[in-house]
Amino acid sequence: MVEIKEIIAQEISKATDIEKEEIKKYIEIPTNEENGDYAFPCFKLAKALKKAPQIIATEIKEKIEIDSNWIQKMEVVGGYINFYINTNTLAKEVLTEIENKKEEYGSSEKGKGKNIIVEYSSPNIAKEFHIGHLRTTVIGAAFYNIYKYLGYNTIGINHLGDYGTQFGKMIEGYKRWGTEYNLEENPIEELTKMYIRINDLCKEDEKVLEACRDNFKKLEEGDEYCTKLWNKFKELSLKEFYKTYDMLGVKFDSLNGESFYSDKMPEVIQLLEKSGKLIESQGAKIVDLEDKGINTPCIIEKTNGSTTYATRDLAAILYRARTYDYDKCIYVVAYEQNLHFKQVFEVAKLLGLDKKYTDGLIHIAYGMTRVSTGRMSTREGNVVKVNELLNEAISRVKDIIEEKNPNMENKEENARKIGIGAVIYNNLCTTLIKDQIFDWNTVLNFNGETGPYIQYIYVRTKSVLEKAGYNPSINEIDIAKLQDKESKKIIKTLYNFENTLETVIEKNETSILARYLIELAQSYSNFYNENKILGEEKDIQDARIYLTYAVGNVLKIGAKLLGIEMPDKM
Repeated sequence: MVEIKEIIAQEISKATDIEKEEIKKYIEIPTNEENGDYAFPCFKLAKALKKAPQIIATEIKEKIEIDSNWIQKMEVVGGYINFYINTNTLAKEVLTEIENKKEEYGSSEKGKGKNIIVEYSSPNIAKEFHIGHLRTTVIGAAFYNIYKYLGYNTIGINHLGDYGTQFGKMIEGYKRWGTEYNLEENPIEELTKMYIRINDLCKEDEKVLEACRDNFKKLEEGDEYCTKLWNKFKELSLKEFYKTYDMLGVKFDSLNGESFYSDKMPEVIQLLEKSGKLIESQGAKIVDLEDKGINTPCIIEKTNGSTTYATRDLAAILYRARTYDYDKCIYVVAYEQNLHFKQVFEVAKLLGLDKKYTDGLIHIAYGMTRVSTGRMSTREGNVVKVNELLNEAISRVKDIIEEKNPNMENKEENARKIGIGAVIYNNLCTTLIKDQIFDWNTVLNFNGETGPYIQYIYVRTKSVLEKAGYNPSINEIDIAKLQDKESKKIIKTLYNFENTLETVIEKNETSILARYLIELAQSYSNFYNENKILGEEKDIQDARIYLTYAVGNVLKIGAKLLGIEMPDKM
C-alpha cells in the first residue's frame, strides 16, 4: 500500500537537501484533525537553515509538488506545514487492500531475512504460575505474533527457571519431608508448600541454607539423586504450566531453560578470563563495570564455585548468536531485572561476538502486577494463580451473560473468549513500564476501554453483516458514498494499521496496538450511531456494509495479534 508519509518526506527532502529518513522522523499526525492528517514542524530545521520556522515552512510549501491524487491541500500554520489527504483516493486504496489481503491485511515482508528471538514467560519450575508471570507471557506472545506478521523469522523461547539455589532448597525440602506431600495429585501446589516451608527454615537456620547451596552444587556436578529429583520437579511443573499456556493460546519454539546452558558456562568463564576483565573478589569471580557507569559488579561465579543467572544468560547469548544468527534478542522481563540486563549486556561485549549480536540485545521491561494487599511472593505464599484467575474471569462473564442474554448460543465458548480476552487485554493496554493493580470492575467493563468492548464492537459488525445477508465486493462500491465525517475517520484509522504494528516493535510497546483497536472500535461506534446502514439507498448501503466488514476484519486481526479470540455473540 502507498505510504503517504514517504511521499511527503520525499518531496520535503528534495526541497531541503535533508535526508528523507531524517524528515520522516519529524512528520507528525496532528491531534486536532482540523490541522490536517500529517504535519511537518519546521522548527527542527531552524538552526540548520538559520531562518524562522514560518519562513522555512512557506519556502518549502512553494517548492514542493505533491500528487493531488494523494494530498488535496497544504497549509502553512505558524511553523508547520499541514497536509490534508485526498480521502477518496485513500478510501479506494485502503478498501482494495483489505479486499485483496483479507485476514492478512497489514502483514508485510519488511522483516524478511531477519531473525528475531523473543524470550518470554520463563516461569520457575516447581513454583506456582501466578499473576506476575502472566504479563511476561502475554506481552511476549504479542511481540512474537506481531514480528511474525511483519515477515520476520521469529523464535519464541521459554527460558525456564530450572536451575539455581532454589532447586537446592526444593531438594532439601524433599529429603526432609517428601513423603508428607502428594506430588502426583497437586504437584505445583504441594511443591509450593514445601518451598515455603524450607524457605522459612533457611531464614531460621544458616546451616540449612548452606545444605541447600550444597545440593545445588551437587546438581551442577551431575549428582544422580539430585538430578533425578530435579527432573521429576521439572516434568510435573511443565505438565501444569501447559494447562495455562493452552488456555492462553500461547506457544513456544524452544523450551531451553537455564539448565540447558550448564555445560556451556565454562566457555563463558574462559572467554572472560581471556579478556582480562574477570577478577577475583572476596572468593568470587566478578567483572567490574564501574568504568561503564554500573556501580554493582557482575558476579560470574560464587564463592562456592557455583554459577549465577548472569553466567547462564551469557552462555545463552553465545549459543543463540551461533544457532539463530539473530538480529534482535528480546527479553520480556519485569523492570526489577533492569540492573541484571545492563550488567549482562555490557559483559556480553567481552565474549568476542560480532557487534551485531551485542547491539541486538534488548530488554523490554514491564511493571509489576499487584493485588490490593500489595506485592506477591511465592516465598510468602500470597500469590494469585493464573489458572484460577482465568477460570474466575470466565465464570464472571458467564454470570453477566446469564443476566443480560440468557438465550445466547455457545455460552461456554463465548464466555471463555471474553473472559480470557479481558485478562489478556488488561495486561497489554497500559504503558508496559507502569505497575498495575488488578481490578475486576475495570477488566470486565463492557463499555470502557477494555477487551470486552473491542469484542462487543466486533460482534456488532458481524451482526450487521448477518442482517444484511450479503457483503458486496470492492468493485461494487461507490467510494464517494463514504465521505461523511465518521466514514473518513474509520478509513484513516484503517490505513494506519500496518504503521501501528511497525510502531509497536519500534517503540517496544504493545499498548500502541491495544489503544489503536479501541480507537477503531470507538470510531465504528460513532459511525453506527450517526449513519443508517441497512435500509438506505442501495449504493449507500453497499458502501457502509463494506466499511462495516473492513472494520470487523481489522479488529479481529489486531485482537488475534494480541492473543485475543473474538466471540460470535455478546
